[in-house]
Amino acid sequence: MLGIANSSLYPQLQQVNGSTTYVNQQSHGGNAPKSQSFTNYQAGFNVGWELDFWGRFQRGIESADAAFFASISNQQDAQVLLVAQVANAYFGYRTTQARIAIAHENARIQERSYEITTNLFNSGEGSELDLQQAKTQYLATLSTIPQLEISLFQTRNAIAVLLGKQPGDLPELESMASEYHWPDISPDYFQYIPANRLARRPDIRTAAWQVAAQSAQIGVAEAEFYPAISLFGTIGWAGSDISGSSDSSTFSLGPGFTWNILDYDRIENNVRIQDSRLQQLIEQYQNLVLQAAKEVDDSSYSLLKTHEQKLLIDKSFTASQRALALANIRYREGYSDFQRVLDAQRAMFAQADNQLVTQGIYIADIINLYQSMGGGWTQMSADELISTRVKETMQQRTDWGGLLTSPLYAPTNGPEASQHE
Repeated sequence: MLGIANSSLYPQLQQVNGSTTYVNQQSHGGNAPKSQSFTNYQAGFNVGWELDFWGRFQRGIESADAAFFASISNQQDAQVLLVAQVANAYFGYRTTQARIAIAHENARIQERSYEITTNLFNSGEGSELDLQQAKTQYLATLSTIPQLEISLFQTRNAIAVLLGKQPGDLPELESMASEYHWPDISPDYFQYIPANRLARRPDIRTAAWQVAAQSAQIGVAEAEFYPAISLFGTIGWAGSDISGSSDSSTFSLGPGFTWNILDYDRIENNVRIQDSRLQQLIEQYQNLVLQAAKEVDDSSYSLLKTHEQKLLIDKSFTASQRALALANIRYREGYSDFQRVLDAQRAMFAQADNQLVTQGIYIADIINLYQSMGGGWTQMSADELISTRVKETMQQRTDWGGLLTSPLYAPTNGPEASQHE
């Protein structure tokens, strides 16, 4: 589209025309010849060049230029979204994987309790109530695993699709939960975030480029107020094979103008329309900046509070482990019934699962904070923007010249300029 706009600076009309006509004429009666045939032929070349006297074409190029950079920012915004989705899905996978491991471990512990109560009941030393309660808790824990495995399977397939691969096994996810180490990221790292970080967000830069593109459209509309000044030229040649006829050639050159002096407010109202669209985009840009600031503020606060919650749950899990150990000791020594052991097991399992869920939420908050600041995109060359396979397919279908491989040039002004300085 930028190339189309640039072509407006050159002669808009460059037309070669020609024709050959064979005529066969039959006459009846009178003294005229009964028939005659002849051939007419003509060729010509017409040139028309509307000069950019009032800047209409140049403003159109500015608009197309800004739209071009807006499209690049859109691609970078897609990078941010994709990276955040992959990161969230990956850590969601690891969280679910760890929750399955914890569920299996707790089921193993509860299975042991179930076996003990079964033996005691069979020997007449225990009650059926203890047996059924132990069995209920053991089976309830096992019943949570299939749903977690469904979630793990679906998350893995989601990651495969995000990576542009067929759903199925991914070598990147082969390590077990016990082999994975969660990243240790302190919230202090995000305590102070410069406000100008928001300028990194591609969606904000896209909105700014859209404002620039629309601003230039006002200049395009205003140029209609003035006459269009053009240069015209024609070279022509015509002839016939009729005996005695002569060939003729024509050459003409000169300026001309057209001016819509009675437009019935069409031009003026079109300028108003373009101006109102500009104001809409300005309002959208300002609202987008406010939304970006809100997202950063929300993510920062959520990160801090989730970290506080995480520390408390870590302590609660440690306490639940100690409570289970004490409950087992008191049960073996006869100071408490088996219900206390079951309650302690249930509490520890819940806290272990809650600990993992909170860890996953904490990592998701960090990812959301990075995303709200526009993190996760990189400058790309034309070769990186379009894969080799796609380029080869497009080149086989259409002659793209060097457009798919030529380097992307950096703007000299506008929202992107500061990123290159």
